[in-house]
Amino acid sequence: MERTHLSPYSNHHPTTAKPPPNHHPYPDPAATETSPDDDHKWASKLLRDCAQAISDKDSGKINHLLWMLNELSSPYGDCDQKLAYYFLQALFCKATESGQRCYKTLVNVADKSHCFDSARKLILKFQEVSPWTTFGHVASNGAILEAFDGESKLHIIDISNTLCTQWPTLLEALATRTDETPSLKLTVVVTAAMVRSVMKEITQRMEKFARLMGVPFAFNVINGSDKPLGKLSKQELGVQDDEAVVVNCIGALRRVEVEERGDVIRLFRALNPRVVTVVEEEADFTRSRGDFGTCFEECLRYYTLYFDMLEESFNPTSNERLMLERECSRSIVRVLSCDDEHNIGLGDCERREKGKQWCVRLNELFSPVAFSDDVVDDVKALLKRYRTGWSLASDQANTNTNMDSGILLAWKDEPVVWASAWKP
Repeated sequence: MERTHLSPYSNHHPTTAKPPPNHHPYPDPAATETSPDDDHKWASKLLRDCAQAISDKDSGKINHLLWMLNELSSPYGDCDQKLAYYFLQALFCKATESGQRCYKTLVNVADKSHCFDSARKLILKFQEVSPWTTFGHVASNGAILEAFDGESKLHIIDISNTLCTQWPTLLEALATRTDETPSLKLTVVVTAAMVRSVMKEITQRMEKFARLMGVPFAFNVINGSDKPLGKLSKQELGVQDDEAVVVNCIGALRRVEVEERGDVIRLFRALNPRVVTVVEEEADFTRSRGDFGTCFEECLRYYTLYFDMLEESFNPTSNERLMLERECSRSIVRVLSCDDEHNIGLGDCERREKGKQWCVRLNELFSPVAFSDDVVDDVKALLKRYRTGWSLASDQANTNTNMDSGILLAWKDEPVVWASAWKP
């Protein structure tokens, strides 16, 4: 396939003109593209050098490295070419202080092309080839069902953006309970703009499936972007005193501003839930503007793992894989080139925290709940359905990590997703 560049650092930009001969210790682009080094790590080398040049404000070196990355990168190449392509965009935005404008453009383009059918196909295909999301679903559902054991009036407050793909298996489990089938109220707090646009279709499908399962069901949708999540009230969430309440958070708390996360956890505690389930990706993007180098290294580490997983899970020509990579491009631009103090009105915080950081926050008002052996067995059975390379790491016995409730999904022995359960 012919290589096409979509980066802001395109070939018509004046700074992309080929620099004069010099003695920079970088390979010739043509030679590198046809015969990369044995470790296939040339992208990381060039990207790190470019990030350092940006930190040093070395404009000459920045231009040279951006030019080389532009020559070597491709959204249709191997893992290194893709990493170079998407990080190039973020580094260019950082160097030119155009991150906020670029991010808004990327989001607007994605919004216009977003529809229920394409989103559903993307999520289902991702779940088919990778346990990245299903891991959290299975672990959380297991903890929720155990917390609801014996209860007849259930209320799940779902703070996630997974198009409710977690809930059909839980509805099925409720329908097959040996005692009387309980009623379920599902309140979905939507924190992503693109998900809001498809909630009408999701509502109809969820209500239809609940009828099919014979589960008394009520479905409510709350726009979580109208006000800070921590400012929502028990009344706004529709919580009744006679309900057994569960709070479920999958990949959504990273969208809460770091300074507001304590408020969110206090809201959870005020709801007096039977259990709170939290699933987050294992990365720390909370470094400040003054620590760009550290934040860049963590971002590169995390997305190198993610792109490697996508490369081994999808076919090379997969449209779903390309869509997931483009989602990553928006996140990378958001993290690396949109400084916090300039983010007024930008939305969609991307400041992920690792499990041990969430544990510090949650331990202030909650106690960890260890996943039962049955739940862990279910997760292990899930991983066997996927290709080799996936494993489960449990920190329940490791007191040094302060992650007594957590289990970690690992790709090639590197932790990538953390799941946990908590009680007041």
